[in-house]
Amino acid sequence: MTIAAVRTHRLSAPLHTPFVTALRRTTTVETLVVEVVDTDGRSGYGEAPQVWQVTGASVAGSEACVRDLLGPALTGRDADDLVARCTEVQRAVAGNEAAKAAVDVALHDLAARRLGVPLVRLLGGTALRVPTDVTLAAGDAVDLAAAARQRQAEGFGVLKMKVGTDAAGDLERVRAVRAAVGPDVRIRLDANQGWTPREAVRVIRGVEDAGLDVELVEQPVPRWDLDGLAWVSDRVDVPVLADESVFGVRDLVEVIRRRAADMVNVKLAKCGGLHPARTLLDLAAAHGLGTVVGSMMESQVGIGAAASLVAAYGTTAVADLDAAWWLARSPVRDGLRYDGATVVLPDAPGLGVTSVTEAKMQTRDC
Repeated sequence: MTIAAVRTHRLSAPLHTPFVTALRRTTTVETLVVEVVDTDGRSGYGEAPQVWQVTGASVAGSEACVRDLLGPALTGRDADDLVARCTEVQRAVAGNEAAKAAVDVALHDLAARRLGVPLVRLLGGTALRVPTDVTLAAGDAVDLAAAARQRQAEGFGVLKMKVGTDAAGDLERVRAVRAAVGPDVRIRLDANQGWTPREAVRVIRGVEDAGLDVELVEQPVPRWDLDGLAWVSDRVDVPVLADESVFGVRDLVEVIRRRAADMVNVKLAKCGGLHPARTLLDLAAAHGLGTVVGSMMESQVGIGAAASLVAAYGTTAVADLDAAWWLARSPVRDGLRYDGATVVLPDAPGLGVTSVTEAKMQTRDC
C-alpha cells in the first residue's frame, strides 16, 4: 500500500491561561499538523509546533519543508515500510526537526491505524494512562503560590515552576510555592536558560540550604554553554536536567562526554520524531542518565505521540506532557484526554485523532 498524499493544516488555538517562561509569553498554540494519506484513504497525523525561541521552527518554515521536500519524497512510496520511510525523512534535510517530527509521527500513526492498534502498541507497550506534571507559568511569588494551590486541588502532584526571569527573586518564589502546597507535592524548576552559571549555583544552593526539596532543575544556563552546565552540575546536589542543550544524538553524546547534566529531556519536535527519540532514550539509559519526555506547546497530536512513547518506553521521572491541557479548545477532534494529572490515551487505532477542526487556518496538499 502506498502513500497517496501528504497534506498540511495550519492551526491556531487559544490557551485558557497565558503561558509565560524566561524565553517567551504566549496566549495561543500556533502549529502545523501534517496528514499522511494512504491509497485506502486512511490518514495518519503528526505535529510541528511553532516555537521560535526554542527550536527556531515556524509554521511557515515547517510547511515549506513538508511541501517542497518531505511530502514529494514520500508520495508513491510504500506506507508499510516504516523504518525505511522514517530513515529517509531524517536524511532528507538538515535541521527542520519539527517538520521531520510531524512527518515521522504521521507515518507511525498511519502504520498503527493500518494494523488497527493504538500507537502505544505499535511501539511495544500496552498502557493507556501516563502521569504528567503541570507547569506553573512564570510570575511573582503570590501568583505562583495561588496557581500552585489550584493545581494541587485539581490533582496534580508534580509542579514544574518556570523561573529564570529574575534570579534575585527566584528563591523566594520557590519558598512561596513550597509553603503553599506542603511537603507532599514534588516541585521541579525550569529556568529555560535564564540564569548565568553563578546565578544558577547561587539559587540552587539557596534552595538546598532552605530544605525546599526540589526534584530537579531544568536547563539552568544557555543551551550553548555546556561548560557552564557542567560547572553548575558539579557544584549542586539537585539533579540537573538538560533540555535545550540536547536536540539530537550528537548533542547528547557531548553532554555525556562532559558530564554536563544528570538527566535529559527528550522532545519529539527537538529531535525529529519517534524514531530518533527512542535512540536518545536508549543512549541516555546506557550511560546512566535520567530521562524525561517533554513537549512544546502543542495539541493532542504531538502530546499523544509523546505520551505513547512514554507508555511504551518509560522514563525515570514523571513526564512533562501538560501542553494540551492548556488549550481552551482543541484544534483536532478526538485523541487523548486529561484525567487530573494523567494523560489518557484512547483505545483506538493510532493516536485516535479523527480530523482537524474548524480552527484550522489553512489546508494544503503537498
